[in-house]
Amino acid sequence: MSSSSELLQQLNALLRLTQTEVMFAETRRGQAADDDIERELATNADKARERTRLLTEAIRSLGGAPDVTGIAFGRMTASTKAIVEQGQDLVDALLGDLGLEYELLDRTKFSKMLAEQLEQRQVERVLDRLEVAHNATIDWIMTRLAEIAVGGPVALRPSPVQAVAGFGRRVGTLPARQSAQLVNWSAERVVELRSWAGDRVSENVDRTRQLVEAAGSIWTAGRNASLKRSEQIAEERGDRSTARRVNRTRRDLGAVDGDEMPIRRYDSLTADTAIERIRSLRDASDARAVLAYETANKGRKSVLNAARERVEELAEQVAAAS
Repeated sequence: MSSSSELLQQLNALLRLTQTEVMFAETRRGQAADDDIERELATNADKARERTRLLTEAIRSLGGAPDVTGIAFGRMTASTKAIVEQGQDLVDALLGDLGLEYELLDRTKFSKMLAEQLEQRQVERVLDRLEVAHNATIDWIMTRLAEIAVGGPVALRPSPVQAVAGFGRRVGTLPARQSAQLVNWSAERVVELRSWAGDRVSENVDRTRQLVEAAGSIWTAGRNASLKRSEQIAEERGDRSTARRVNRTRRDLGAVDGDEMPIRRYDSLTADTAIERIRSLRDASDARAVLAYETANKGRKSVLNAARERVEELAEQVAAAS
């Protein structure tokens, strides 16, 4: 196969994968934790569409034809993944996104080698843009994973079924009897949520976010009460390790009292003072606890933004050190 034919083949592969990337970005918009992240993901999707246009022009400049059938298949693959990943934990879904970005990056680098060999400067410039974009997206996904590693997520929320799947993983840290009750309860919610949300996967972003919020309201109160009682039981039995784990889960969910916060007298602080204290936090779990508590109780926008920024800063430090 000539280098020219190989380059066209790789560009068409990039075109197909980029179409999949667009749909992945749109799927994640429905899981954005706030409007800023949603706008960021919308911008990412628009930039991916622009890369689709540039790749199409590059293919035509080489005398080739865009693989229309392959593009349609890429869209279908993305739609299928959006449905399948509802049974996955959010981490697994993000790792799938990361795998796509690495494949795009590797193919882009190889395509650039071919373009350099053929002295196709216009195609090289397109591929330079793609390389920068995919590196940036990889960094973005790694930051989201780092947020989860330190106890998030912050920027992305799981879908209703993903929320139950993730909670099912963590329930193993609870006392045996309480675990059995929560597992049974979670299984019932999975059945209900699948029947409720199954036909709505491809609906618009606003509807998807409504489903996430509605699903959360169904079980939040019972979950918080169960966790608090589990911690009490563990303490009564002298099982300090389990009590600490359950307390950490409660902190992550904002299901704690004001006197349990890592910042003293938090409830009495003004927004400006709270922000100052948040920016001085050095422990990711403490920053995450403040964010969760503020979200669940006070909801002050400036404080929430400061807490999110601090969690993300600490998450980026974890990602940079890994």
